[in-house]
Amino acid sequence: MTIFVFDSSAVLRFVDKEAGAERVRDVFRSCAGGASEPFISAAQWGEITAIQRRRLGAQAQDRLLAGLIELQLRIIPVTAERAERAAAIRVDRKISNADSYAIELAMDSPDHLLVTADYDFKAVADLARIEFLPMK
Repeated sequence: MTIFVFDSSAVLRFVDKEAGAERVRDVFRSCAGGASEPFISAAQWGEITAIQRRRLGAQAQDRLLAGLIELQLRIIPVTAERAERAAAIRVDRKISNADSYAIELAMDSPDHLLVTADYDFKAVADLARIEFLPMK
């Protein structure tokens, strides 16, 4: 079973109906059918929350986030062990803090596939399977 690991850019493309939104929608549909599961790191979830709160305000943000959770998006907690592995990736590969959590989660298993619209992940493409959404 494929575990789709989303980073914030992929989810935001879906929410904003931008390039790649159809692919993300298709992934959520396959997950609803039980063929796969959608994961996101709590660090990436926090990034989405902050962006949506800034854009929409608290009430609209809460409705949007609840809608994403209804899509069975599973938020994976940041544990001490995950934080240490993400920190090593961040320092060694010089990527952003939030991105280091996404790639760390994608590295959990060969069944995990990171879905992103952030081409900064090219710097860590050798660490895990990554699907890049189209550029805007």
